[in-house]
Amino acid sequence: QVQLVESGGDLVQPVGSLRLSCAASGRIFIIYAMGWYRQAPGKQRELVAAITSGGRTNYANSVKGRFTISRDTAKNTVYLQMNSLKPEETAAYYCWFQNRATTVRDPKLEYWGQGTLVTVSE
Repeated sequence: QVQLVESGGDLVQPVGSLRLSCAASGRIFIIYAMGWYRQAPGKQRELVAAITSGGRTNYANSVKGRFTISRDTAKNTVYLQMNSLKPEETAAYYCWFQNRATTVRDPKLEYWGQGTLVTVSE
């Protein structure tokens, strides 16, 4: 099993910035992938950004140029720096972990955090 602890969700004004963190512990392989998905009310969960332990990244087109994902392999932690946030990006953001070095999801190997709420509003 893998445990994920998320932090950083908050209320932020439009065009503001926020940084999310997620630390993984437990049965972690040497190579893996971590990332963030989000789900707004009434919508499906969608990829925001993901990164492998080797540093390969995958971003949703809507966040390219504004969000940056990074990882600290020594701490098994992934970060998501979000800039120029928009009201429509209000959602629960879920940390995702997979014991496989690809950002393509494998339901047999993945784990999810509990979610952290990001609210973008005046």
